[in-house]
Amino acid sequence: MKRVFDIGHTDLRLFFKHKSAYIWLFAMPLAFVYIMGFAARGPGKAYNRTPPVLLENADSHFLGRIFLDELKAQDMWVLSPTNQESAARVIRIPADLTDNALQLKPTRLQFLKGEDSAEADTALIEVRLVRALIALNGHLLEAAMQTNTGATFTEPQLRDIIAKPNPVSLDASFAGRKPTPTGFNFSLPGNLVMYLMMNLLIFGGATIAAERRNGVIKRLMVFPLARWELVMGKIYGLFLLGIAQIAFFLVVGKFLFHVNLGSNLPAVALTLIIFSWVAASLGVLVGSLTAAEDRVVGICVLASLLMAALGGCWWPLEIGPPVMKTIALCTPNGWALQALHQLISFGSGFDAVLLPLGVLLAFGAAMNLLAARYFRY
Repeated sequence: MKRVFDIGHTDLRLFFKHKSAYIWLFAMPLAFVYIMGFAARGPGKAYNRTPPVLLENADSHFLGRIFLDELKAQDMWVLSPTNQESAARVIRIPADLTDNALQLKPTRLQFLKGEDSAEADTALIEVRLVRALIALNGHLLEAAMQTNTGATFTEPQLRDIIAKPNPVSLDASFAGRKPTPTGFNFSLPGNLVMYLMMNLLIFGGATIAAERRNGVIKRLMVFPLARWELVMGKIYGLFLLGIAQIAFFLVVGKFLFHVNLGSNLPAVALTLIIFSWVAASLGVLVGSLTAAEDRVVGICVLASLLMAALGGCWWPLEIGPPVMKTIALCTPNGWALQALHQLISFGSGFDAVLLPLGVLLAFGAAMNLLAARYFRY
């Protein structure tokens, strides 16, 4: 094994002597992580959609202001009046809300639908409106119970009631349907998987092809070196290159982009390590099958981009048709991202990624055997 380690460590040093390696390993993926994470962040929380709503308050008295505060507390995406054309719904508070409440009279709110709003958005806003109405009526009921002299309630009295801690808490979670990965929780795993595959394919394939053309591999075989040691040494060098990229982006993701790694960090790291081994083995295989160095680069770029697109590196597979999810599982990228999204976006434990890790190990073993079988001097 010492020869395997020596070959791998030497290849790693040679890789880092090229300035372009730093660009493709760190700078380029970092830029894509930021751009895609910023573009895919979406309004509000990724797992709790907040359609845009316009609030119009015609009541100049205190109850109109309090009701506005209750509506905004329901996690609504409130638009300014200048953007009212993009509102999914318009909620209008009538001018007589406070007067009617003080006289114990009912009041009708106006709930207007936007021109291009979807039914799902309308339903979400309506649910939040009902919750705000229930909260306001609860505060009014509590104020009425505290007023024993028959006097009407006042704004300071209502504000004091609202400011008190709620004695009842509700822990709500989504049942059945998993949230769509968005923001940096999506862009970091997606771009890391894509660039790990691309870099290890290009560096591995091009290096093997160039060393074969320059006679380096033949000179290595002069030494008492077994064929499998040479193949494993090349894979080990590429594997170390992937580990360097993984370590950099896990640190950046945790402290710069605040990616939700949490207690699943060991499982995330294990998934990426196994995927790095798969990509390294595939890089050596491509270099073994293709002689021309320039042709290797083209094949590797095309193959890595195709696997990235089909595997879900560019967009969440959760928003695609079922057939795309099936196609993604034909690539190692798809299995790697399935495991990473389970750990990062869905909050699952290690048990949920045993199948993806097993499939990735099978991919790696197959690529290892094929690389050793077709390796040429």
